[in-house]
Amino acid sequence: MAVEARAERAFTTSVGPTYFTAEEWAEVTAAVAPGAFGLRSMHTRRTLKRLFAPMDDAGALLGLHRHTIYRVQSVVLHAMWTYGTAWGSWGRDTWLAVAGTEGISCRAAVLAIGIHFGGLTGADALTIERLEATTLARRLFGSEAVDREVERVRAYLRTVGYGVHSNYWVALLTAISRLLVHAGRAELEAITFDALAQAHAGSPQRSMRRRAYYRVAHALHGMGLLPHGLRRRVYQTTSLADVDPVWVEWCERWRRTSTLAPNTVQRTYYSVLKAGRWLLREHPSVRSPDEWTRDLAIEYVAAVDHGIVGDLITTNVQHRGAPLLARSKAWLLSATRRFFIDCQEWGWCPIRFDATRTFATPRSVKALIAPNPRVLADDAWAKLLWAGLNLEQADLPTGSTSFRPESQGWPAYPLALVKASAIAWLFTGLRSDELVRLRVGCIRWQRADGAPGAGVTPDRERNEGATCLLDVPTHKTGGSYTKPVDPMVGEAFAAWELQRRPQPLFIDRKTSERVAILFAWRGRPLRTSYFNETLIPLLCRKAGIPFEDARGRITSHRARATIASQLYNAKEPMTLFELQAWLGHRSPETTQHYARITPTTLAKAYNDAGYFARNVRTIEVLIDRDAITSGAAATGTPWQYFDLGHGLCTYSFFEQCPHRMACARCDFYMPKDSTKAQLFEAKGNLQRMLAEIRLTDDERAAVTEGAHAVDNLLERLADVPTPAGPTPQQLAQSASFIPLATLTPADPGSPP
Repeated sequence: MAVEARAERAFTTSVGPTYFTAEEWAEVTAAVAPGAFGLRSMHTRRTLKRLFAPMDDAGALLGLHRHTIYRVQSVVLHAMWTYGTAWGSWGRDTWLAVAGTEGISCRAAVLAIGIHFGGLTGADALTIERLEATTLARRLFGSEAVDREVERVRAYLRTVGYGVHSNYWVALLTAISRLLVHAGRAELEAITFDALAQAHAGSPQRSMRRRAYYRVAHALHGMGLLPHGLRRRVYQTTSLADVDPVWVEWCERWRRTSTLAPNTVQRTYYSVLKAGRWLLREHPSVRSPDEWTRDLAIEYVAAVDHGIVGDLITTNVQHRGAPLLARSKAWLLSATRRFFIDCQEWGWCPIRFDATRTFATPRSVKALIAPNPRVLADDAWAKLLWAGLNLEQADLPTGSTSFRPESQGWPAYPLALVKASAIAWLFTGLRSDELVRLRVGCIRWQRADGAPGAGVTPDRERNEGATCLLDVPTHKTGGSYTKPVDPMVGEAFAAWELQRRPQPLFIDRKTSERVAILFAWRGRPLRTSYFNETLIPLLCRKAGIPFEDARGRITSHRARATIASQLYNAKEPMTLFELQAWLGHRSPETTQHYARITPTTLAKAYNDAGYFARNVRTIEVLIDRDAITSGAAATGTPWQYFDLGHGLCTYSFFEQCPHRMACARCDFYMPKDSTKAQLFEAKGNLQRMLAEIRLTDDERAAVTEGAHAVDNLLERLADVPTPAGPTPQQLAQSASFIPLATLTPADPGSPP
């Protein structure tokens, strides 16, 4: 209670002496003279009792040791003689000059006395560079009160996963002490965001003090004492010097009014500012949207279509001077179109033209824009899978710190978190925004008999045969849904949840709900850029593959395209609608862009289609070696027989015969049911070969479709002469002719 009372009275303005009596001034002059005893003289102390009695009481209230009070009074004594005024009448500048005197050992105590008597504020005292803020805070509020508030911050940081290091806690103690002095009370609740942001901005870049302020803000936000924390990075804002102020005012008004997503509003705002730069350069007399005409809008569309990189921005960019990409052109026109449509619909400016049609993206630009899911090669993806499943502690990136340059540092995240996030990226097919917003308990196990599996325990035996279900949060194209995933995803999530420290609830930026984020550490969720900037390079190094391939850099979204493609080309593939449900797409048209047929599947389908074999068929040829060796072939004896299934053909130029697949029974034909054919096939010195025959469409139909197609072919060839001379119609009039329809081939469905 004594400490709290002292803290409450610390900044209470008391009355100090504002004037000297003649006797007091004479004694002050004598006390500071060379060789004088100063306040060590009892006579001097009795004479100046009126001047220093209030200071004695304040020192006792502040808990200052009597020797410290004596040193403060000695400094004040010399300062009163220097300035010629009693210390009770000193203002801010005088107190700061006295406390800033070189070589004094009681600077904090002097400032504490000045603050106690209202001569200056805590914010004023913090302007002294050589100030020991921790000592001043202890002088003002007492060591117990300061340590109590510091321990509150330390306890929170330890709870959410921060380590303990003595040098860092010194910087944290100093930062909290300065904030308490500025607030005027030894309570964290008294610290304001503006004071903390100002102290953070005034600290040197990459210093321990700056990091300490950042973590204090982070802790106070997690404890519910601040609405939000500090931003780790300060992004450079776009210069407005080259944009007309009237145009900037319209853009700012639109940004405050628009109900689009925050990121979309920000991108649109900067794109419309680019239109303002073009306007100021080409048409400085036009200053607002209500002055635009259709001709001016068409001119701007043409300027964008012929634009170059860096033409309408002020910052330095790579590839300055190169032509704009098609997507950049489309976005600039889309942002300007949205801006004018809103201004017209909200009644801010008259409708002089149709913004939808006038600012439409040219067809030549649209033709260059198409979804391009860049699927990874199978071998590279297999290596990434191996790397994610075999991550070790030594693989995690580390780095030294400014207060421990001799050390190798330590990982920013635990191994269980990194491995769980890697497996989630490799197996779930989710977008990076969905991955970082997964919630605690998003995994459910469902057995075939309806019984639930194990909960957060990675119990493989209990979950044997159970389906692992993942609850996906609301995403950019729809609401939340549930999808099946590989069981190792559930096991990795369960292992991480067992090690996860208690974290504060976070605001889901899609639904504005306060939820427990799964991938959170040290009071912060993973950033969406974590996958592209940290995790994927880590896996690439582990797998021994480059960060880029022939289609560009390996990014988080390429995993989604690769997984979808593999599911579509699996041995038992997903259908398009099943894949749509698994990916969470709103329409199957979007899924079609991901359902790419792999080259291996396409090659198999191409081979199965038999493009070359479709035009070439093989036919069995029987060679009579006896006729060749005996020389009978030279005298015209048949030696080559083409097997037609229902008979044999002895015509040597069989591939040129128009009746080859629908034999007209000419003199070269030998039915297989004849005695001559049976004797020929029974010969021992008979060689069988296969000959390739190119087929026309009609002949191919006769081979593959059967007797009906053969009859159709015969009808068309009725007047075409056979190799023997007569036409089929003439042969049909012969009594010995046997119609083909009465013959049954050995294998009607296969080629001869």
